Amino acid sequence: MSVTSEALKQDIDQLTAEQLQQVADFIAFLKFRDKRRRIVLDPVQLASLATEFAEEDRSLAEAGIGDYAVMLAQEDQQ
Repeated sequence: MSVTSEALKQDIDQLTAEQLQQVADFIAFLKFRDKRRRIVLDPVQLASLATEFAEEDRSLAEAGIGDYAVMLAQEDQQ
């Protein structure tokens, strides 16, 4: 079934305000979906980010492990 922009315009002209809002929401969704599909992730950049955040995660974990051990000990005492 072939759809023309003119036929769609005629259909749109007959819609209620609520239906127009639904059409607008659907169009926004289609634009979002299309934009999301065009994003191409660079594997080299992803690897660099993973390395960077891995080091930060390790530092945070090491800094917080003492607090974690204290909390565990407090739980055991209760």
